[in-house]
Amino acid sequence: MRWLSNNKQLQRHVIIAAFKLETEKNLIPLKEVDGIEIISLVDNSVDFISTTNHKQVQPFGQWARECHGQEWLNKHTQFPLAEHGFSMYIRVFNKEKSKTILFDTGNSPETIIENSKRMGINLNEVEYIVLSHGHYDHFGGLLATVRTIGKESLPIIVHEDMFKTRGIASSDGTIRKYAEFPTEAQLSPAKLIYTKQPFLMADDLVCVTGEIPRVTSFEQGLMRQKSLVNLSWQPDPLIFDDRAIVMNVKGKGLVVLSGCSHAGIINTITYAKQISKVEAVYAVMGGFHLAGKGFEEKIESSIKELTKINPELIVPSHCTGWRAMFAIAKALPDSFVWNSVGNYYRL
Repeated sequence: MRWLSNNKQLQRHVIIAAFKLETEKNLIPLKEVDGIEIISLVDNSVDFISTTNHKQVQPFGQWARECHGQEWLNKHTQFPLAEHGFSMYIRVFNKEKSKTILFDTGNSPETIIENSKRMGINLNEVEYIVLSHGHYDHFGGLLATVRTIGKESLPIIVHEDMFKTRGIASSDGTIRKYAEFPTEAQLSPAKLIYTKQPFLMADDLVCVTGEIPRVTSFEQGLMRQKSLVNLSWQPDPLIFDDRAIVMNVKGKGLVVLSGCSHAGIINTITYAKQISKVEAVYAVMGGFHLAGKGFEEKIESSIKELTKINPELIVPSHCTGWRAMFAIAKALPDSFVWNSVGNYYRL
């Protein structure tokens, strides 16, 4: 048993050494941004009435009144909807210029389109679409969104593994097959950009991390996931297509935005810091995937590391789960924000 323990420790040291070597090759010249605006287009919850002490955050009703005016609000009385899915509308600013990115497209074709209308967001302004990974609750609205935007050669940043046929195994061994990612032909005339490495976009103001190395001992992926290979369901726990978006706000630090963090939120933040050579973490937002069997046991370890990172703003959402959200709120009360569809973040 001692040999097994020592052998595992040796393997871990080898993995970490390989990670450091690979990271050195992937260093990126990420430029600073003057500011970022993020709007939660699709998420699992809505809360339009709770207050917040964070100056960086405004609920839908407040920012919509300031942006569109009271007359617009009087005519648009329907609030945005929640669903089990994720999408963020991002605008980055550098001097007099701005770039607009859509990060994921939710679960259904209806919700992202309807929510953008209810919030007065013009999807035609989107210049890039980034998919965090190939699960249905993140690409479900992709086809409808591409058609709504209607731009030829609209860049969609993907990973080849997103096109795998996937499913989840139940306790009795049966497989529930997931919806499949749209084909390149279906997404035409948009342009698919495949990348496994860190990818700079939007005039080098935004980085898609690419594949995230797994270095923590407790973040081990989605153990029940399977992929169909040669007509046979095979284990596929690591989800290498899981990526995050990283930005660097001048004088504040990194903003790390994750869709589901199947790579692990700590691994994700660690890699973002490594490839950008920026230590300060200003905000961490998105799904942390700490809900459900096999994941809730990792809440304590994740929070221990998050408190060391100590971001000024932490916004767990989507697949983080209520247990982890309450634990994060307790551990980091001055940083925590409960996300709602329609929340506006000025960073």
